[in-house]
Amino acid sequence: RTWPAMGPAPYAVRYMPWRTDVPTYRCPSDPGRGLPTVGRSNYAACTGDATSRTQIGVSRFNGGQGRWRYQDENWLMRQCRANLRGVFVPRGNTRFRDILDGTSNTIMCGEIVTDLGDRDIRSAASLNNGGHGGQWGNGIMGNPKTCEDNALIDPARPGFWLSGTAVSGGATTRGGRWADFRPLYSQFLCILPPNSEVCLGGNHGTEGITTASSRHQGGVHVLMADGAVKFITDSIEAGNSRAETIWHRNASQESSNPPGSASPYGLWGSLGTRAAREVIAEEF
Repeated sequence: RTWPAMGPAPYAVRYMPWRTDVPTYRCPSDPGRGLPTVGRSNYAACTGDATSRTQIGVSRFNGGQGRWRYQDENWLMRQCRANLRGVFVPRGNTRFRDILDGTSNTIMCGEIVTDLGDRDIRSAASLNNGGHGGQWGNGIMGNPKTCEDNALIDPARPGFWLSGTAVSGGATTRGGRWADFRPLYSQFLCILPPNSEVCLGGNHGTEGITTASSRHQGGVHVLMADGAVKFITDSIEAGNSRAETIWHRNASQESSNPPGSASPYGLWGSLGTRAAREVIAEEF
């Protein structure tokens, strides 16, 4: 099966549409403008409360076969069903009937900041922190606070990375490439509270702890699945930020929080799942 394409890959910045800032995608409070970040956007899709397979989704290109595999690989589909728990599923479809937690209790989209070249922990992602590829249960998958616990954040300026921390930069930063679905560019997870650090397992194209963020004081705006826009504060109850993420590799290898578990990330995590059946009693 083939799909209609619009232009080249989203990193082909010579293609004018991909490097164009679309005004509708920009928040007036964000001052980021111009190169080296291209195609800036302040809005991202919520993909749930787990990192695994967010960089692939339900379809992938098989280089050995030289063709796309569209939802026909049992192992990938099992893993994606277990791990991709948000309204948006990369390269997949979700209908309102799939949002079993209720549209008023489920986040669909939210804000992210664009990069200013200042090593902000929200826009310059820390790289190579494990928990991707074959590193199941390690690094960020085993502990979403890996970047902080490994002392990569400047203790004197906790909103910024230490000078020695390897971070994304140039055109590979948060809030760029609005046409690129990968986690750094177009996704966020309800794991760490809003305006926390962005911590990737590998390079800029891998899965990671991607957070909602904004230039507003004290929180971010989110769009609920029923169309309501709500302001979520940075202090929202977010459970255990060091709890192992939900993941499933095969019948003998899965997280200590296995598929079907309630989100370990409190009210914030519960708002990120579409069908985990958590009970949401708090006001937010």
